[in-house]
Amino acid sequence: MSITQPVSSSAHTQTDNMKLIILACLAVVAVASPQYPRDPRFIAIVHENSENDGNGNYNFQYEGENGIFVDGSGRRGSKGQSNMQGFYRFPLPEGGIAEVRYTADENGFRAESPLIPKPHPLPAHAVEQIRIAEEQRRRGIIWD
Repeated sequence: MSITQPVSSSAHTQTDNMKLIILACLAVVAVASPQYPRDPRFIAIVHENSENDGNGNYNFQYEGENGIFVDGSGRRGSKGQSNMQGFYRFPLPEGGIAEVRYTADENGFRAESPLIPKPHPLPAHAVEQIRIAEEQRRRGIIWD
């Protein structure tokens, strides 16, 4: 003889809630997973060279099969920083090669390239105001 108890509606509700929670978790995992292309292409490095003397002096160079080329060097600066200079170039989608030359030292980072927009020249009256302000600073005049 077996004894069976009727299943209460609260047991069905708990089971339905658990199924809903599991389904929601699976949906979250599916949406949050990384979306990689089906055929990821890795770019091979065709040339690589680097040296580092351990005292802040180094140089490096590498080239990828996609045409990207990087060349840089660094030297210990007068205030303990690393002064760097170098360039990199890469193929442009519309054809041609872009090149950027850079320097980073105690005067900051500076990059040069025809691709970098140039600021408009200051109007003559602004240049004159800057000159007057610099002259006043030299004479010790301070404005609040």
